[in-house]
Amino acid sequence: MKSAVETLSPTRVKLIVEVPFDELKPDLDKAYQTIGSQIQIPGFRQGKVPARIIDQRVGRGAVVQEAVNEALPRFFAEAVDAEGVKAIGQPEVDVTAVPLEDGQDFEFTVETDVRPEIELPELEGIAVEVDEVKASDEDVEERLTELRQRFGTLSTVERAVESGDVLSIDLSAVIEGEEIDSVEGVTYEVGSGNMLEGLDDAVTGAKAGDTVTFTAPLAGGDKEGQDAECTVTVQSVKVRELPELDDDFAQLASQFDTLDELREDVVKQAEQAKKFEQGVQARDKVLEHLLDSVEVPVPDGIVEAEVNSHLEGEDRLEDDTHRAEVDESTRKALKGQFLLDALAEKLEISVEQPELIEYLIMSAQQYGMDPNQFAQAIDQQGQVPAMVQEVARRKALAAVLEKAVVTDTAGNSIDLNELVPQAETVDPELEADDDEAAEVAEAETEETAKA
Repeated sequence: MKSAVETLSPTRVKLIVEVPFDELKPDLDKAYQTIGSQIQIPGFRQGKVPARIIDQRVGRGAVVQEAVNEALPRFFAEAVDAEGVKAIGQPEVDVTAVPLEDGQDFEFTVETDVRPEIELPELEGIAVEVDEVKASDEDVEERLTELRQRFGTLSTVERAVESGDVLSIDLSAVIEGEEIDSVEGVTYEVGSGNMLEGLDDAVTGAKAGDTVTFTAPLAGGDKEGQDAECTVTVQSVKVRELPELDDDFAQLASQFDTLDELREDVVKQAEQAKKFEQGVQARDKVLEHLLDSVEVPVPDGIVEAEVNSHLEGEDRLEDDTHRAEVDESTRKALKGQFLLDALAEKLEISVEQPELIEYLIMSAQQYGMDPNQFAQAIDQQGQVPAMVQEVARRKALAAVLEKAVVTDTAGNSIDLNELVPQAETVDPELEADDDEAAEVAEAETEETAKA
């Protein structure tokens, strides 16, 4: 097989491929066998029909088409590998010559988007500045309040709904007379904003037994993003009563005997959280520095396909303003991916199976799924290679971050190794469950991870 590549743009190439007849002949023979097993010709057993008879009955063109459809992806992959083309997206194939007679070659061209070549900047000693670690009184009080809320009690009140109240509600959503969804007896904290847009305003001022309506875009399902007429009935109104901050509370909520000891520990937790935020800032600023230092072209075809898919899922294809927003965010995300892929390649990053399993379990937790089921799902969907690539990107950025010079706004030098939160004590039974999940994940991903 002969191949050549023509660069059309920094993100698109054209492959010209010539396949000698002898290399396509095994696929032609297989095509004859396949078609021969599907037709019945008097005087011949099924599957034993000679090629010349098949040519007479169904035509040589049908046989060639069967062979080409089967062989084309393989020859394309071989050409991509031979030319070192990093193909992405959906290729556009044009068959320019087919062997309608024995001895004729098979020729085709392919236009495909490619990952752009990126000239990386100096990676040693990138200087970034992060916020100074300061746990304010507000940070400490917020953490103490959250702790008190965990040990608070709910009491029914006979008054209008206020922000912070905990309600039991019935909720339904209707679009053009069709009920899309309905729930009863749902607990909702006013002001949390974790349900429908406009729900807080609708229930504020209502009392137990009141029913109010409002219009809101649905947050999920097939009708996500579409405006629905929502009806909410307030069944009960409760207020969370928080325990007093004293030594008794410290003993109830922690291993400490006094409130002063508890508060001191909370201050340490708040400072550790701030340090972790420093690490996130440093990572983001290093990536931002790299993106600002290099030109990363993005294939318009890839962007358009992803934007259309996103908008179609939201049923907002005609929303030009939102399209512009999604286009911008998609281009930014792709630039980051291309840059990190180039980094991983330059730094010769490899992904070990334990690293893949760790990322898989973490991702499963983010989606609220059992790791075993998550591993099976991504394997069935063919998403394991994408996860391997994502782990490689993270490792590449971490490698550059280790070489960075990080200071805070007060001029203090920051040791990134000190910014990793301390591991919490794990219940032995939960740890055993994680080990079992890892074993299942390993079984699901082993072959792909090795590849």
